[in-house]
Amino acid sequence: MTTPTLYYAPGACSLASHIALEEAGHPFETERLNLQAGDQRSARYLAVNERGRVPALVTGDWVLTENTAILRHVARLHPALWPADPQDQAVADEWLAWLSTNLHTTYAHIRRPERYTADEAAFAGIQAKALDTFGDLCTMTEVRLSNGGWAVGGHYSVVDPYLLLFWTWGRGPACKFDMAERFPAWTAHARAMAERPAVQAVFAREKLDLPR
Repeated sequence: MTTPTLYYAPGACSLASHIALEEAGHPFETERLNLQAGDQRSARYLAVNERGRVPALVTGDWVLTENTAILRHVARLHPALWPADPQDQAVADEWLAWLSTNLHTTYAHIRRPERYTADEAAFAGIQAKALDTFGDLCTMTEVRLSNGGWAVGGHYSVVDPYLLLFWTWGRGPACKFDMAERFPAWTAHARAMAERPAVQAVFAREKLDLPR
């Protein structure tokens, strides 16, 4: 079997797929991109993913992009990373949709306002409103995690790395949220994630600080 290669950028949304692959426990390789240097727009990477974004998972001559697709693909190959109960499976799909279409899209308005207007004078207003909305979405996520434990059915799944990604973005320089103060249940989840060897390995590889 061909060893897959994950194209990622440290701290980017590819973090979720990176952790899922590490959790699966099968060999994979990584290619690190520097987004600030524009690696994602290089001819070499555009030949891999013409969209110029991470993550991309390459297996032989097959390329799969988008976190939710990669997470589900990894879970299909490694069923322990996906719920067994049909209702829990639906909840897991609900989580993936919620995070990708709501939190990720809103965060993009904070980090990349130029995608949404050509008027530079409007950038600050877009970012301020998006930051406010992102905080509201984080509160809704906190409520869903308030019962403690893993996100779905009390069992670890690929949803959990995706949740950790957005927790790291909340604490990061774009948002500067006090995650422990504002979102204690989500922070407890992040700290539980930090105890997992796969998470520790990926954070070390990406040179990120573990949740505390």
